[in-house]
Amino acid sequence: MARSQRPAAVKAAPSLKSKVARLKRAKPKSVRSKSITSKSATPKSVRSDSTASNSTKPERAEPKRTAPGTAGKKTAVSRQAPIELYYWPTPNGWKISIMLEECGLPYVVRPVDISKGEQFSPHFLAISPNNRMPAIVDPQGPGGRPISVFESGAILQYLGRKTGRFYPSGERARVAVDEWLFWQMGGLGPMAGQANHFRLYAPEQIAYAIDRYTNEVNRLFGVMDTRLASRDFLAGSYSIADMACVGWVRLAERMGQELARFPHLERWFDTIRARPAVKRAFAIRIAAASAVDMKDPNVRAVLFGQTAR
Repeated sequence: MARSQRPAAVKAAPSLKSKVARLKRAKPKSVRSKSITSKSATPKSVRSDSTASNSTKPERAEPKRTAPGTAGKKTAVSRQAPIELYYWPTPNGWKISIMLEECGLPYVVRPVDISKGEQFSPHFLAISPNNRMPAIVDPQGPGGRPISVFESGAILQYLGRKTGRFYPSGERARVAVDEWLFWQMGGLGPMAGQANHFRLYAPEQIAYAIDRYTNEVNRLFGVMDTRLASRDFLAGSYSIADMACVGWVRLAERMGQELARFPHLERWFDTIRARPAVKRAFAIRIAAASAVDMKDPNVRAVLFGQTAR
């Protein structure tokens, strides 16, 4: 592949170091989280400033979140400064929005337009040195001090430990969750991503590559189907392992798969997508994402032409 030119520089936002210092000086009461009542099934759309101008200023999701059913109550969750979620609507991004919604943690969405190269900005690289989203900044990390976390699996584990939810503390149960979480990180995600690329985005249709990755996704779906024949969820109880996988199964058709051929997997998928928190997570809208032209050579160079810098 020809070496592509580096995408146009994105205007740098304040550094993570300065943000962390500012958060450490801030009083907890200075950040308030607006409430969502439990009557709301979906969040309001995220307004994208990038559709109106070339500004790369991070956007805010309206409104911020609190735990379902706690609107108007003075709870520990509602007093927390919101977690910043650096996000784009992909299976990896959905993992974290699902977990945040399930845990009822207040958060604000910071869209990272990967089609424009915003993932290469110095501000974002200070948070995610692999120039990939998702990533988070938690103002109330360990010891009450801010912390940034990148890599979706690491974020899920961090949020599980932070909240004590969907990531069991017992070693035997935790091992089962870790097995299927890493199975997704090392298998389902990469193979599904390659199938999606060669089926939809490759400049030429390469039969061997299409068959190779489509068949591997089929095999992996079969592994899940067999596992789910004897249990409701991948690790027994609903966990971060299920959250990690559901977004990829959501795109089954794009990867040449028919869910009806995997009845236990289809039942699992229908169960998870019916959860209110999952509905809210999937409903987050980034206007700029739907406007991306995947045939634009500049977009393709940013997404598919990256090399060491």
